[in-house]
Amino acid sequence: MELYETVYRDLYRLAYSYLGNAQDAEDAVGDTALKAYEHFSSLRQAEAFRAWIFRILVNQCKSCLRQRGKKGTVELKEEPAYEPELWDRTRVLEILGDLDWEERQIVALAVFGGFRGEEIARILRRNHSTVRSRYRRALKKLEKSIQNEEVRHDA
Repeated sequence: MELYETVYRDLYRLAYSYLGNAQDAEDAVGDTALKAYEHFSSLRQAEAFRAWIFRILVNQCKSCLRQRGKKGTVELKEEPAYEPELWDRTRVLEILGDLDWEERQIVALAVFGGFRGEEIARILRRNHSTVRSRYRRALKKLEKSIQNEEVRHDA
């Protein structure tokens, strides 16, 4: 539980960035915590906990999206209007929606999970150089999307 408490907020942020709404993110984090608890004995090193539980969460989010039948899409649902960060959060989710599925995973793990390239490669079971190039490509797409958004906003 102590290890879980250190990563809960980051798990939620990552799940929210994948799934696009609070309810599904909470469900995914809860299911991840349960699976982690059930399989904690398979964790060989406590130092690997963070990467291990994030891998479980990524798989849980993929499963949730498959069940939705909309693999790789960000579904924006209405959030309560009283949330002060709603516009910014919605805008971020829309911009992340411009990325393909793998790019969104990599950016979410880097930004919301705080993982480095080698760790992301292990979590996603990809080659480190592939992750690095996909991350750079995703950042360029995000930069272009933000610039386009600013142009539309200024017009």
